[in-house]
Amino acid sequence: MFKILVIEDDSTLFHEIKERLSQWSYEVKGIEDFGLVLQEFTEHKPELVIIDIQLPKFDGFHWCRLIRSHSNVPIIFLSSRDHPTDMVMSMQLGADDFIQKPFHFEVLVAKIQAILRRVYNYSTENNVQLKTWNGAAVDYEKNTVTNEAGTIELTKNEIFILKLLIKEKNKIVSREKLMESLWDDKRFISDNTLTVNVNRLRKRLEEIGLGSFIQTKVGQGYTAKEETAL
Repeated sequence: MFKILVIEDDSTLFHEIKERLSQWSYEVKGIEDFGLVLQEFTEHKPELVIIDIQLPKFDGFHWCRLIRSHSNVPIIFLSSRDHPTDMVMSMQLGADDFIQKPFHFEVLVAKIQAILRRVYNYSTENNVQLKTWNGAAVDYEKNTVTNEAGTIELTKNEIFILKLLIKEKNKIVSREKLMESLWDDKRFISDNTLTVNVNRLRKRLEEIGLGSFIQTKVGQGYTAKEETAL
């Protein structure tokens, strides 16, 4: 049974989310003290976090930043705010998805299922978990990329995108294929969200000199270039 931590101060909405998700056999926990969110997160050890932006004391961005500094647990934002910068900020902080209120519970459940399948099942596939790419060791299980310049740790979304691109190295992977692979059904994810995730991946790779190997093919998709050894 997957444990989900819901960081939502609207008690009516929280209990509705808890009731609906319990029907899908998820164990749902809430927050008792909104000044101690990180402490309660550590105590509950959830497999997924759902968090609102507008919260008492500190907003959801603050807690997302703190949670992400300690864990790569999947994070979904829920918010009634509809400004595009809120979604961009969420993705830049390492969130896996963003759902605007009001929402259909069927969409929330579909997104949760897709993320949990991707995060907790793909690493058990019968394939190689350590890949060499442009002189770097890419560990799909530990979510790290290591070369002589150092080691970076990626989010689940970032490592999954990199894995898909490396699998088709030197070939163009369409945006549609990436969205379908990441979220199972592209109707549930915006085109802008994919752009933010890829840009964040490229920025992280730049820290160890690999950012230029993820190339954008305008109007087509993305390519993971690999140098051919002489």
